[in-house]
Order: sequence, then structure tokens, then C-alpha cells
Amino acid sequence: MNWLLDGSCFFAGAFLTNGIPHFVSGVMGRPFQTPFAKPSGKGLSSSTTNVVWGFCNFVVGYVLAFTAGNFNLQATDKVVAFGMGVLVIGVFSARVFGRFHGGNSAGKP
Repeated sequence: MNWLLDGSCFFAGAFLTNGIPHFVSGVMGRPFQTPFAKPSGKGLSSSTTNVVWGFCNFVVGYVLAFTAGNFNLQATDKVVAFGMGVLVIGVFSARVFGRFHGGNSAGKP
């Protein structure tokens, strides 16, 4: 087990998952939070910015998985690391951004 390769797969899952809401919101023409908004992470960025930001996340995720991480669906450690990245960023995003879009806010039922 190579921890560097597993870490690469973990972050690949995180980047690919993070790209989804940005890209989809942008394609739908809706503004969404990005690191470029004012204030960062709270303000809204344009739909075009979100399409570009989502695409950049997809590219980084792809490079981490298939170039640096040597991702293989038959390698259980890689699949688990990738899945954990998806789960961690998914739960984090739901908790942080849920308060802006009608979901449960962090720390409140």
C-alpha cells in the first residue's frame, strides 16, 4: 500500500465531487459560491465562473486519479481512498453550503 498514491486518489475523489455542483449550477445559469466571490465562500459567483471552476476541479481530479494516483477499479485501496474523498467533501459541502440553499446548517437539526 502506497500512502502517496492513496492520498492522490482521496483528493481526486474530493476534487471531482467538488466540481459537480459548480459545473451543474453554471450550466443551469445559476450563481453559486466559489473561492473567487466576495466574501470568499459566501458570496455568489457568476454561472460562467462556476462552469470554469467546476471544469478546473474535474481536470485536477482526473490528473490526481489517473496520472499521479494510478487509479484502478480492481485495486481496493484506491477505490476506498477515492470513495472516502467523495464522502468527506460531500458531507463537508452539504454541511457548509446547506445553510445558503435551504439544507440543514452545521450544528443545527
